[in-house]
Amino acid sequence: MLVDGNKDQITLVKRAAKKACIEITIVLDIIHVLEYLWKAAHCFFADGTKEAEQWVTCRLHELLAGRTAGAIASTIRRHASSRVVDMGTAVTLDTCIGYLVKHRTLLHYDRALAAGLPIATGVIEGACRHLVKDRMDRTGARWSLRGAEAVLRLRSLRSSGDFEAYWAFHLQQEHDRTHRARYTEGDVASPLPPPRPKLRRVK
Repeated sequence: MLVDGNKDQITLVKRAAKKACIEITIVLDIIHVLEYLWKAAHCFFADGTKEAEQWVTCRLHELLAGRTAGAIASTIRRHASSRVVDMGTAVTLDTCIGYLVKHRTLLHYDRALAAGLPIATGVIEGACRHLVKDRMDRTGARWSLRGAEAVLRLRSLRSSGDFEAYWAFHLQQEHDRTHRARYTEGDVASPLPPPRPKLRRVK
């Protein structure tokens, strides 16, 4: 499960997994972590500088290689202790450090990548926007739960290129349910009248 770090979200995910009696791997979206690292970098280097980019890149590579979030938090603390920072900067750095430490068990990106798991929600969010928002979130639109579910299923079939195969299956199921099931051994009689014999004029 990919999460953004929201406490209530993580609680609900764990509760749902427990209720379903399944084990899950929770991974914190790497993009959210990068947002905090960029804020920390701008406490040390000016916005838009190559030094800030290199600092963030280095921390990112360390996370992806398996360095713990606690160790990276310690690195940020050392950087801060070697510089004179104002109160606002200290708060920003403390927020970043607290975020890393709080979610340290969800930042094992090396394990996630080794297992073939995604570590960012960008593709998922893009799919949700295309599948749901672009169709359902229109001015004045009102949807019942049943109607919205039907529309989204059809839209997903069309987007995945499976609509033609589904429609052939749908027609076959409709035929079986409304016709074939009503006849012995499923032998459906033709609704058309039998062809009339061709008459030949005899002189």
